[in-house]
Amino acid sequence: MLSTRVETLRSFLPYLQSNLSRYNYLLNSCSSLEHLKQIHSQIVKSGLSQNILLSTKLVSVCCALSSSSMDYAHSMFGTISHPDAFAYNTLIRGYAVAGPCLEALKLYRKMHLVGLMPDNFTFPFVVRSCAVLSLLTEGKQVHCIIIKHGLDSGVFVQSALLTMYAQTGETSCAELVFGEIKTQNVVSWTAMIAGYVQNGFLKESFGVFRQMLVSGTKPNSVTLVSILPACAGLEMLNFGELIHGYGIKAGVDSDVSLVNSLIALYGKCKKVKLARFLFDRMKVRNFVSWNAMIAAYEQNGAGEKAIKLFQRMQTENVKFDYITLVSVISACASLGALRTGRWVHEIVQRRGLETNFSVANALLDMYAKCGCIDLAKSMFDKLHKRNVVSWSAMIGAYAAHGQAEGALKLFYRMQEDGVKPNMFTFTSVLTACRHSGLIEEGIRYFDNLRKDYSIEPGEEHISCLVDLLGRAGRLIEAYKFIEQMPVKPGVGVWGALLVACQTHGNIELAEVVVKHLFQLDPKNVTYYLLMANLYAQAGRWDDVLKLRKLMKMQKLKKIPGHSLLINVVV
Repeated sequence: MLSTRVETLRSFLPYLQSNLSRYNYLLNSCSSLEHLKQIHSQIVKSGLSQNILLSTKLVSVCCALSSSSMDYAHSMFGTISHPDAFAYNTLIRGYAVAGPCLEALKLYRKMHLVGLMPDNFTFPFVVRSCAVLSLLTEGKQVHCIIIKHGLDSGVFVQSALLTMYAQTGETSCAELVFGEIKTQNVVSWTAMIAGYVQNGFLKESFGVFRQMLVSGTKPNSVTLVSILPACAGLEMLNFGELIHGYGIKAGVDSDVSLVNSLIALYGKCKKVKLARFLFDRMKVRNFVSWNAMIAAYEQNGAGEKAIKLFQRMQTENVKFDYITLVSVISACASLGALRTGRWVHEIVQRRGLETNFSVANALLDMYAKCGCIDLAKSMFDKLHKRNVVSWSAMIGAYAAHGQAEGALKLFYRMQEDGVKPNMFTFTSVLTACRHSGLIEEGIRYFDNLRKDYSIEPGEEHISCLVDLLGRAGRLIEAYKFIEQMPVKPGVGVWGALLVACQTHGNIELAEVVVKHLFQLDPKNVTYYLLMANLYAQAGRWDDVLKLRKLMKMQKLKKIPGHSLLINVVV
């Protein structure tokens, strides 16, 4: 009887192997969920649905198709009587890549419950899921289990841990993991570079990039995409151009993510034409490409082109997100294009993005700059939660419209709400004091910068206080204040004092101030004209002639007045 069964199995084996090979071939060529379902039905009919290798292959192919096929993958996994670690790993990887990542963690817990041991193929995707969900505590627990089972020396596990710590802001932990990797590869190098950049340690990212090159490891396109934001952030155009050149030599210069990063770099470094050249020659673009180009225009004062590019996005039915809208709204704000701004606001409302912090703050700022203080206030009042940007924008709106009382009341409310002001908040507060002649209040707020908030005064803060003192006729006090400042005063500071000297007819001090301005900006005709007017008011015509001759020698001409017409029709 036993020998008969053995013979039957032997005779069935070629049939089984033949069918497994055939279905394996069919699955490898599968390109859609419908096609997969047809193959699955054939497998069920053939009686091979309980073959664990074939079932796991089905799950693997299903996970690779699209994120919408994950439910079907999970249902197929559920039909496996006794799934092994490989089957679990396959579905965990699918959820970690396609989402939702929370399902990957549920499967990981289920593995433990059924007594299966996770391995080097499980942990990278479990850790990745913790990173995506920002579950640092859970990620640290997984790290402990990895160490407990002696799996912390695998480079893929270590790279995943490194990325998790970097993405959750634990840069010091990322550094510790990176230091423990005995044999670095391009994945671990790139993970550390990206970690530094994401957390604002731009100079440190360059240090790791140089170490990578010294080690002989060749960067890939992901490495280049990771380091380029550091070049943009530090405005290191030369280094960015070298990376661009390396990308061309390596044959990865058509990579969409790399080109997007290059467009952002050139936009930040004021090379807008070069950014547009790269954008136009892209054969395939995603919405990030459009975002990068629109942002490049907006950052470089070409708001009209930014708006037109957004209109083209809509014409071509290109998907856009809140980042696109923020750039377009900011372009409307800089142009004072209220009509276009309202049109964009309607799009925001249709997309349900009015409660998005970045969008709401941009709209608030746009209405304020377009002179619609009531609409700005309406946007501010609609916010369920307000951050420092929201408060600062609204305070700035009141300050710009000369409503000092409203600006200062809002500043007090901001502090009562426990929101810490930043340097932009204080610029708006000092502007409010300047417009209303609140000298003592302005001096007190300026002192609060360092004393209460440890903020080093910038040129805008100093200019505001100098202008405030100058308008009140306290010119000598303003000059002594400039001399005592620890930072070297720029054109804005000296210019504010020169205007005050002209207002109050103080020629002696103006002559001292204008010498500083001639050194800082010798080609600016405005300072020559201000001094000439001062001399003319005092009847010192010889000095007026001297300035005119000096302007002629340096070929300086008065810039004719002009108006800006916004040619954006919606």
